[in-house]
Amino acid sequence: MNRFVLGALAALVLASVGLFWLQGRAEVEEGAPPPEVPSDDAGPEELPSAEIADLVGPELPEATELTREQRRFGRYDRDNDGRITGNEMLSTRTSGFRDLDKDGNNLLTFEEWAVTTVDKFDYADVDGNDWLTPGEFRRSAPPPSKPKPRCSC
Repeated sequence: MNRFVLGALAALVLASVGLFWLQGRAEVEEGAPPPEVPSDDAGPEELPSAEIADLVGPELPEATELTREQRRFGRYDRDNDGRITGNEMLSTRTSGFRDLDKDGNNLLTFEEWAVTTVDKFDYADVDGNDWLTPGEFRRSAPPPSKPKPRCSC
């Protein structure tokens, strides 16, 4: 019973606040000055024109060469405010985390983390005997990085 009484009281209070708000808004609009009406004797305004034949625009900005560290900083600074927040720093790691988070609950369990190591071991263990020879262990190494091609100017 008390819930019904409190609910009705809350509805009444909200309705009265809304009513006072609407009345206050109406009074503000009534006090506004009326819009100006153009007089009939004023002719149509002519559009301004300019001779652009002799005009020259501003100089184009020069592109500066950024250092490697400045480019790396720019990749992390998502909002270009000159500083890197924790969220901006972690934003580059989200795709790797999503790859490990198999069930998609944004929690990484030991099993989800360990599955990549187990998969890597299974890939390297060619003969399936649950141990790696030196030749099989070489398969678990990360791929070699490709050297950057020289300029082909």
